[in-house]
Amino acid sequence: MNDSVDAPEAAIPPGEPLWSHSFDTALGRCGVVWSERGIVASLLPDASPARLARRHPTAQLVTGLPPEIARAVDGIRALLAGEVRDLSDIQLDERGIPEFRRQVHALTRAIPPGQTRTYGEIAAALGQPGAARAVGRAEGDNPFPPIVPCHRVMGAGGEPTGFSAPGGVETKRRMLLIEARAAGQLAGDQQPLF
Repeated sequence: MNDSVDAPEAAIPPGEPLWSHSFDTALGRCGVVWSERGIVASLLPDASPARLARRHPTAQLVTGLPPEIARAVDGIRALLAGEVRDLSDIQLDERGIPEFRRQVHALTRAIPPGQTRTYGEIAAALGQPGAARAVGRAEGDNPFPPIVPCHRVMGAGGEPTGFSAPGGVETKRRMLLIEARAAGQLAGDQQPLF
């Protein structure tokens, strides 16, 4: 079943408290929005407090972070600074997100730093080999970058395609380059064998 016919779970109820935080990274200012259940959204640069307020007007901007959110922020900072970090255990609040997109998120989160998959490979892993475009739409609507590392998902033939973060495909390439370098996958960056 693809995203266009998959009914979403009940969304976050109006009036439920949300909080937001904006923070500096090696790529620029990023942000997170969370509920009591987990992260509702993460934003890649340029996530100024004003942009966070426009995207999530009911979220209260805070500086003091709960431990789980502080760990998520530290992980995002480290990943974007070139450290190999696995963000797959960060709790997400996926209420309102259709089941197909949740499955795409889960498979995308399983892609290790420094590696990539194609939309077609994700679709095949879902048991829906003809759903590459639906996977692409799910990745394009990903509210959790880089926690759900949609930058690691490529078009057919491994080509980087559209990326909805500011800077588009160039931001995607930059993130992949940072991860490849951190994983020692670039020529000249490997450690000596002896």
